[in-house]
Amino acid sequence: MAITQSQMYINGEFIVPQDDKWIEVVNPSTEAIIARIPEGNRQDAQRALLAAEQAQAGWEALPAVERGVWLHKIADGIRQRQAHISTTLVAEGGKTQELAKTEVLFTADYLDYMAEWARRYEGEIINSDRPNENIFVFKKALGVTTGILPWNFPFFLIARKAAPALITGNTIVIKPSELTPLNAALFCEIVHETGLPKGVFNVVYGTGPEVGQELAVNPKVAMVSLTGSVRAGTETMRNAAQNITKVSLELGGKAPAIVMDDADLELAVKAIVASRVINSGQVCNCAERVYVQSGIYDRFISRITDEMARVQCGDPNARSGLDMGPLISDAALNAVEEKVARAIRQGATLLLGGKRNPGKGYFFPPTLLTDVNQQMDIMKEETFGPVLPIARFDTLDDAIAMANDSEYGLTSSLYTQNLNTAMLALRQLKFGETYINRENFEAMQGFHAGWRKSGTGGADGRHGLNEYLQTHVAYLQF
Repeated sequence: MAITQSQMYINGEFIVPQDDKWIEVVNPSTEAIIARIPEGNRQDAQRALLAAEQAQAGWEALPAVERGVWLHKIADGIRQRQAHISTTLVAEGGKTQELAKTEVLFTADYLDYMAEWARRYEGEIINSDRPNENIFVFKKALGVTTGILPWNFPFFLIARKAAPALITGNTIVIKPSELTPLNAALFCEIVHETGLPKGVFNVVYGTGPEVGQELAVNPKVAMVSLTGSVRAGTETMRNAAQNITKVSLELGGKAPAIVMDDADLELAVKAIVASRVINSGQVCNCAERVYVQSGIYDRFISRITDEMARVQCGDPNARSGLDMGPLISDAALNAVEEKVARAIRQGATLLLGGKRNPGKGYFFPPTLLTDVNQQMDIMKEETFGPVLPIARFDTLDDAIAMANDSEYGLTSSLYTQNLNTAMLALRQLKFGETYINRENFEAMQGFHAGWRKSGTGGADGRHGLNEYLQTHVAYLQF
């Protein structure tokens, strides 16, 4: 891929930086520089927020069904450019070709799904205690919203934040990750070609401490939505607090997978491996730690070792059919390698992998650790790489206690063929999502939200749509 230069998208125009500052974009599979993006600043963010503010009233005044037409147009444009967008995701993010295509098409479907809410979201009429009075609950747009994106599913996250915002009458300013910004430039091109009214959708590149902070602290912002680390979420919440701005945060996870003696062993092994190696383990709802009941433990270890050893890892720019590509950066590679080394120093046994692959690219192999316990860092800290620590347990109560023993509370999973076991676990697990007898991957009509340090608010479905609405109660006496 030739080195390209992208531009910001503000008030319906493509903008180059006035101070000629640029950020280099690196292909994590080859370590080659493939593009440059503008290093935006606070002034760029402020211009985008002003454009969004000026466009918001007119956008909200449109019937929701007309706003939905624009989302359908963007979805159609995405499908027409699917191959180009997928290739870009592979190059800048290290995704496998198959996962990149899935992300692009899922993004288009998500826009269509949210567009269909135009005729479905609604207010209420409440009975009054007084004669000749009606109480109306109106659902109204918040105003200007902002979205601060991660690098792991960068294209989909644009739609996850923009689609519910736009269909409900809000405008939005997006800040992509500096590591994976090129897909956002393609999204902007598609938006521009549809003729979406100026200022409704804006993209500003830059760093978190500069652009990200402005998108949280600026008083024009009615809600800031961030997907990222706990550290980034804490800083965003601190900045938003200055104006009591609404915050929606999807942060880290340390998802436990519980495998009972009566589980379908083959299903459990395949689902857990799929949930660990997707996007090279760089997914917040990935299975991050596994608890296996004693009666099936030895057989499980044997099967998952075989399954993990068969995982195909390589350069997704050059090959299709891979299960994994590289990690996103050298810093990520160093962090995962150090976490595995620390686990071994703390007493874990390495069964597979454990050290970076030689040569170019930020590749780390599928890794298995046993003889781990609840006190080890590898069972507490989010790894964000293809590493599975596996512990043994005796009773369901033991497993649930260990699963809940975490500062995170995003996703969890359970493998059992006993309905009573499943229902008991669902009652006691303290996580926003639980997957039973399947891989960890949410549905667009569900609600993706975490407990504890995994975040506040949520996304997807009716509940995610309501994040972008506020209530106006009217008491009408006649």
